Amino acid sequence: MTSVKALETAMPRPGPVNPSPRPAASAVLLLVATRKGAWLLHGDAARRRWRLDGPHFHGHSISHLVLDPRDGRTLLAAAKTGHLGPTIFRSTDLGRTWKEASRPPAFAQPTDGSPARSVDHTFWLAPCHTNQPGSWYAGTSPQGLFRSDDGGDTWQPLPGVNDNMTLREWMGTVQDGTPDGPKLHSIVIDPADPAHLLFGMSGGGVHESFDRGATWQTLIGGLEVVEGFDVTQPTFHDPHCIRACPSRSTRLYMQNHCGIYRLDRPSQVWQRIGRKMPRKVGDIGFPMVVHPRDADTAWVFPMDGTDVWPRTSPDGRPAAYVTRNAGRSWQRLDAGLPAEQAWWTVKRQALCADQRNPVGLYLGHTGGEIWMLRDDGGATPPQRWRNIARHLPEIYALETAIPAAD
Repeated sequence: MTSVKALETAMPRPGPVNPSPRPAASAVLLLVATRKGAWLLHGDAARRRWRLDGPHFHGHSISHLVLDPRDGRTLLAAAKTGHLGPTIFRSTDLGRTWKEASRPPAFAQPTDGSPARSVDHTFWLAPCHTNQPGSWYAGTSPQGLFRSDDGGDTWQPLPGVNDNMTLREWMGTVQDGTPDGPKLHSIVIDPADPAHLLFGMSGGGVHESFDRGATWQTLIGGLEVVEGFDVTQPTFHDPHCIRACPSRSTRLYMQNHCGIYRLDRPSQVWQRIGRKMPRKVGDIGFPMVVHPRDADTAWVFPMDGTDVWPRTSPDGRPAAYVTRNAGRSWQRLDAGLPAEQAWWTVKRQALCADQRNPVGLYLGHTGGEIWMLRDDGGATPPQRWRNIARHLPEIYALETAIPAAD
């Protein structure tokens, strides 16, 4: 009988579709990661016409697809390629051709007798500081943090996280209820200091480093946990998504398992700003997005947070909510969306905004549709959501990007 190892050696690694001619430059590029491949959605300057490019890696699970904002050409795709396991693919020509990383993220073998761990999938990709071209961070499931300094070709584990036994004690387990396993996510790099970064663990709290990841401290002051658990223990904290304000790096927003929060540095205490959401809707959800130019404006997509945690739109009536005053009030944005019997699930990476004026807001749900809203800052009557893609596989993540001009 042929061994599994021999079979894997004999079988080729999955690759891209055949290279196609370079398409015309797009004014807006939406990167779509799904359960069965990746797509690039090209939009014109008016964001009225959209063209799908794909699938790339058809049939393989793509957790995150990100364009390097420092060069506008390099794409990284976090892939789980069937029984061949997790890897990273790289393209330096906006997806015409792809090459697999020669050393994907992998945990180091323990030397202290602790159990060995294997990466199930890379969940989150984040370009490093603008003055560190070619450098990236990656967060995985099980929870680990990795760095590449050669454009995503080789990845090294960060011992300050992966071998930190205190952090390990706080990391979730495969039994903690997080779909597809516990995740290290929301890697945020301070634009004013490349040595300053933070991340979230689901579960396990929020953690911050000022020395490029060598040492860490918790950042959970003010955050709530599920009733009956100890709020002082990071292991019971479950941040869903953390976002830094592009226009004010000292402000952070968070969508948490237990509400919506804002943090203004140098404070170490998060403020729960979701209490102003409508009581029938609540402030539980997964994704969160911040306006690229206005630190007081942020969007969320709430879900049903009742005891059974269905993770669907409350009452089957999907809507995003926006605050334009840093959380003092919230406005429902549902014009154009189904009015009933739409039980959407929007994952933590599947809501994003572009940098145009007015801002374009994009959401993708697990039913394979992408919707767009031109947010005009609260004008009356409000703009309507438009469906710009449908019949895709389950959507895991959306990212907007500005491709480099040829």
